[in-house]
Amino acid sequence: MELRLDGRTAIVTGGSTGLGLAMATAFAAAGADVGIIARRADVLEEARSSISATARGKVAIFPCDVRNAEAITATYAAIMEQLGKVDIVINNAGTSRTGAFETVSDEIWQEDLDLKLFASIRLTRLVWPQMKERRWGRVINVLNTGAKAPRAGSAPTSVSRAAGMALTKILSGEGAPFNVLVNAMLVGLIDSDQWVRRHADAGANVPYEEFTRKLAAGVPLGRIGRAEEFANLALFLASDAGSYITGTAINVDGGMSPVV
Repeated sequence: MELRLDGRTAIVTGGSTGLGLAMATAFAAAGADVGIIARRADVLEEARSSISATARGKVAIFPCDVRNAEAITATYAAIMEQLGKVDIVINNAGTSRTGAFETVSDEIWQEDLDLKLFASIRLTRLVWPQMKERRWGRVINVLNTGAKAPRAGSAPTSVSRAAGMALTKILSGEGAPFNVLVNAMLVGLIDSDQWVRRHADAGANVPYEEFTRKLAAGVPLGRIGRAEEFANLALFLASDAGSYITGTAINVDGGMSPVV
């Protein structure tokens, strides 16, 4: 099955590295015009160059701190000016900030909610009317498996991700009469810049391959996932092939989560 997005326009937050870059690359190669949003202009330029190597449409970059409501509004205006419309939104920006409950301050809670929940609310609210008017749209919220199966010490991220899953279900019901499909993809252990940074921060004299093998000890498939595998599912959900799937939260975790 060849999945195509010809004539579609997709925007990806957190699109300059890791999973966001993999999804943006897959969408562009499938024929979509793609806009990528991230904070650092220099990294965005590098990402645009990488995506353009296989792109079949436009690739635009938009520096933006999605924690800031005014910045999102200004960025949306720039997206409409450069790309003309938005058919697909990937709410991917986020980190996995965790800590013991009593150590998580109000400031940390607010920053996490601004980045992972309110950014998705604000951006989706802006694109929602045009998707309904055209009677075609896709929204994919990138969460993690803690949204379904939070563990001790996983605040604030599991809480903000669980809220994102609830938002997904609400929007799927409101969008369904207009053929606007809304789903969530829940990240497990997938090779990305996050794990490269954690390996570097650990300071251990252990090769990265060995580091990831140890990480995968609890994964039934026996390995961590690849960003391209995650992007493959996003491409399916964003395409017409996924036209009867909405309101779902799909684990992409090699079978690791205890909750289906």
